[in-house]
Amino acid sequence: MNTFAADFLRGKTAVVAGGTSGVGLAIAGALAERGARVALLGRNRGKAETAAASLRGRGLALVADVRDYAAVTAELERAASALGAFDIVVAGAAGNFIAAADTMSANAFKTVVDIDLNGTFHVFRAAFALLNTPGAALLAISAGQSTRACAGQAHAAAAKAGINMLVKNLALEWGPQGIRVNAIVPGPIAGTEGLARLSTAEQRAALAQRIPLRRLGRADEVANTALFLLSAAASYVTGAIVECDGGSQLG
Repeated sequence: MNTFAADFLRGKTAVVAGGTSGVGLAIAGALAERGARVALLGRNRGKAETAAASLRGRGLALVADVRDYAAVTAELERAASALGAFDIVVAGAAGNFIAAADTMSANAFKTVVDIDLNGTFHVFRAAFALLNTPGAALLAISAGQSTRACAGQAHAAAAKAGINMLVKNLALEWGPQGIRVNAIVPGPIAGTEGLARLSTAEQRAALAQRIPLRRLGRADEVANTALFLLSAAASYVTGAIVECDGGSQLG
């Protein structure tokens, strides 16, 4: 559903890390539809180029692993040179799988923390010198595991909890320069690779019945929440961790 005026982001430049699929691509598409020029950062060149092409002339493909700060910095500098200083930065790259803590390898735990938490810092830190300030808006993608324990998710829970506090600290430190930093906590979103990897069809049906709104979410609903937080309508909102989850955290 289009709940925002067309072209209200015309002239703005955005970069979306993890924007080649799922919620990230939905956010990137929503930004482009409203007039923004959008650079999509992913580690797979083919996916990044396909995703950028889907934005109908408003996308630029960037290729880097968010765990590699130098590579992220180089690609963001290339994007800023081509498109201009960033008004919007979204850090949404993520990795996850189900694993009990007593069987998980140390490397497996480290990998998820490196992608989710360190990757978020790398994107925001590399973008800092390239921001159009005052007025720049940064957005991280968190998860319900950040505040609610979930079996088999010790790695993701630790990483996402770290993202929440990173967002609050950056909002505190960078606020005086007119930079806003917020996070979205999506609930279970239908059709995403992450939900498919973490659950069966039967589990998803049962999960929907435990959610107060009695359904799974849609990627465009998360994108609409992102549009609000990244727009002038949220000009006095920073350091917020906003749930877009149908009330999933209430039960």
